[in-house]
Formats: sequence, structure tokens, C-alpha cells
Amino acid sequence: MTESVVPLDSPPGGVPPLTDTPEELDRAINRLALGHGPVAADSERASGFRYHVRAELVQFFRRGSGLVLIDARALTDLSGVGEALAGVEWVFHAASQDLPCLRERGLEPSSIFDTELASRLLGEPKVGLAAVVARTLGLGLAKEHSAQDWSRRPLPADWLNYAALDVAVLVDVRDVLERELEEAGKLDIAKAEAAAVLAAPPPAPRVEPWRRTAGQHSLSSPRQSAVVRSLWLARDRLAAKRDIFPGRVLPDAAIVAAAAALPRSSAELAAIAPFSGRRQIKLLSYWWAAVAEALALPSVDLPPVRGPSRESTPPPRQWRRRNPAAAERLTEVKSELAGLSEAERIPVENLMQPDLVRSVVFRAPADVANAMAAGGARPWQIEAVAPLVAAAIKNHPEPR
Repeated sequence: MTESVVPLDSPPGGVPPLTDTPEELDRAINRLALGHGPVAADSERASGFRYHVRAELVQFFRRGSGLVLIDARALTDLSGVGEALAGVEWVFHAASQDLPCLRERGLEPSSIFDTELASRLLGEPKVGLAAVVARTLGLGLAKEHSAQDWSRRPLPADWLNYAALDVAVLVDVRDVLERELEEAGKLDIAKAEAAAVLAAPPPAPRVEPWRRTAGQHSLSSPRQSAVVRSLWLARDRLAAKRDIFPGRVLPDAAIVAAAAALPRSSAELAAIAPFSGRRQIKLLSYWWAAVAEALALPSVDLPPVRGPSRESTPPPRQWRRRNPAAAERLTEVKSELAGLSEAERIPVENLMQPDLVRSVVFRAPADVANAMAAGGARPWQIEAVAPLVAAAIKNHPEPR
């Protein structure tokens, strides 16, 4: 571990000009192709500002190529970069956050190294980029621009400096972490986990995304739930059309307030504080139409107050009542996993996905290893965790 931290205010060699024309992109691709070794990659998104979470800026660093900053708002097809880097390892910090939006721009790495994942597997308590850079290289990165509206143009110089720093030292970090993983006997595990991140399919769309509206747990009637659903859907349509983050179109608190009040007219809706502001008054007829639609629904079409569970396995708090043996198994497995996590210095959630562990423990299959493999567990995870679960099933069998 590095003893002292030296602030790194700008990348070595400075911040390159923003690549924002097809001609400049061609030159950047040529530079990246002429480099050597892995390529560090990152993206900046306008999360919390835009409806469509896309890459607004894409950053690369490769030894022999230097830094490349690409305006992904102006240049939406970056497949030429991917073609030039075919077969090259890409280095990310928290790759799962960047891969979806990079794929949308035509970028598909063939292999990756994830510095956040590597730090987790090494048992490091702090795995944010700044903490990892400080520990491995003794350099201090400022993170003051991480939550900006990256769709803004022109991009301020200090934002570009921040974005460049995110990749400028990432290959060096990768090299340190690879050595540490090899010394710890975890390099093969890190490679397997990185490959799993790269191969992971996109998450399935939520069946009832409107149920994530913050604060609706305070509501108690199906009619109120119907108002939440109708307003949420109306907001989503408008947010998508305007490409604005939904919460900036209408806050969740406004949706819940309207549902709680069940207004009977547009005037009553306008009397609710969130709808009385200048911006919402202009859209009052739109919001009222959504509320009126929910109020007019027949009772048989109203949604239940509580939606279906997201897991087929019941929540553990219900196990003691529904399946006491499964509850005993889970208690034993949790204790064993905690001990294994401490011994191996790998977080419990990285030993195996907690929902998969719960599913196997609850179902108590005859072949635990096959059940885990069917759920997506990697061979090293099965080797480590399956014996613990099998033992718990033997110790607490299902009643005959």
C-alpha cells in the first residue's frame, strides 16, 4: 500500500482537444490502433438529467496513443474504434456501468479488466476509483464533476480535465492489481468474473416499473395505486418525448401527493402544492387527464396496492413460518459464507449472487452444483459455495 498521496491535477501531457468531427475521429482511431497494450476506457452520461442514458463523452487511453476524448453526442457511431481495437483488452472501473451505453455507440470489447471488481476480489474496503488510484499509485484524483449534465455543450475545460484523468492512469492501476491478484492466487477468478460481466445479458424490463415511485408505500387503496400508475405513465411518455429525466418533469412526491388526495377535478389537482407551481400549471390539463383516467377505471381493473414479488423465492423473513427447515439452512449458510468471505478476503456477494444462494437453499435440490450452474454461477463459485449449501441441506432436510 502506498504511504502518501500526491494530488494529480491534470493528466500527464495535458488534456487533448475534444474529438467531435468525422475527420478527427478517423485520426483518433489511427492513433489508438498504433498504440500498444491494453486500452483504458470510460464514458460520461447525463444520468439524472436526460431520459435516455447514453454515452455523452467517451474517453480512451492507450500507451503509445495517449488520450482520446470523443464527443459521443456529435459522433454517435463509434464502431470504427472497436474495429481498430479488436482483440485488445479494455480496462474499465465498474465495467457494468459503461458497457450498455458503449454498446449503443457500436463499441464491443472482446475482453475486459475491471479495476473495481479486482479491488473487491482483493478484499479492499474502498473500491471507488479515487480510493483505488490512491492505494495503488499514490495519486489523488478529484471527483467533483462526477454528477454533471454531460449532455451540455460546450463542455467546460475543467470537466474535460476530470474526464481525462479517469482513464489517464487506469492502465497503470490495472498492472498493479494484476500483480496483486496473481500473488493472491485470484487472477483466474478475476478473469472469470470479468468475462461474466462482459457476457451478461441486459436486465429484463421491469413488469411494473411504476411501482418504484418513491413514497407510494404510504398509500393504502387500489384506486390510489391506479393514480400513481396513470401519472407515472403520463410522465414517462412526456419525459421520453422531451429527453428529460422523469423526476425533473414531475417529482415522485407530486405523483404520490395526487394519489393520496384523489382530486375530483383539475381545480382540486391544482390546489395540491406540487401542481400549483408555474411549470406544472402549464401542464395541468395533461396531468388531470391522467388522474381522471385512473378515477374512471372500474374496480376490476384497479391494480393491487402491493405488486408481485420480484423473486420466485419468498422473502427470507417468511421462511420461518413457511419452511422452518429452509430457514435453518439459510442461517447456517450465512454463517459459513461469512467465515469463507473473511478467510478468502472476498465479499460475500462476490462469492455468489445472494439471490441465487437463497433460491438454492430454499429449494434444496439433490444436485446443488448443477442448480448453481443453471443459475449462472461460475465454476470457482460453485467449488467454493456448493459444499457449504449441500452440508446445510443435509443438516436440515425437508420434512418427509
